[in-house]
Amino acid sequence: MGFLSVLTMAQRWVAERARPGDAVVDATAGGGVDTLFLARTVGSKGTVYAFDIQEEALERTRRRLAEASGAEPLARVQLYHAGHERMAELLPSSARGRLRAAMFNLGYLPGADASVITKPDTTLAALEAALSLLAPGGVLTAVLYPGHPGGDAEAAAVERWAAGIHSSLAQTVLYRYPQKPNAPYLVALENR
Repeated sequence: MGFLSVLTMAQRWVAERARPGDAVVDATAGGGVDTLFLARTVGSKGTVYAFDIQEEALERTRRRLAEASGAEPLARVQLYHAGHERMAELLPSSARGRLRAAMFNLGYLPGADASVITKPDTTLAALEAALSLLAPGGVLTAVLYPGHPGGDAEAAAVERWAAGIHSSLAQTVLYRYPQKPNAPYLVALENR
């Protein structure tokens, strides 16, 4: 049977904590997979805030949501053509301390310009912002990709960040296949 993929595990941890009507963030909209998952999870009374710096990613997300919207009621989704490090600045004040989940899927947009990647400085700022916006018991997930140029430095920075969070603020976890050092892996935290 095997273990769950890092993407599936991230979604599982979010699904255990987010409920219909909640507010959540997709910090890296990309192709819209996590945005759609979050929209289904929080339902028609919930809100998803999704960020991406690439208009192509937001367009892919719009298409994915449009294709799925006829099958079931989805959350209100607000797309931001902005870097995820700006989430604390751009989200409404009503979201502060209320987010049940923030999902990060780092790296680059498959099929697009592979030189446009997430970077440690903006990612760390975004992680700090997301942590400050999480509700008690809220979860943050970050899927890391050490196998592409720049991905190893970002993964190491995120791992150091998570390890440095005091346990009175959050509990952190690492989900990784140790025999595959270049494979994607997951860092997550639950806000206290």
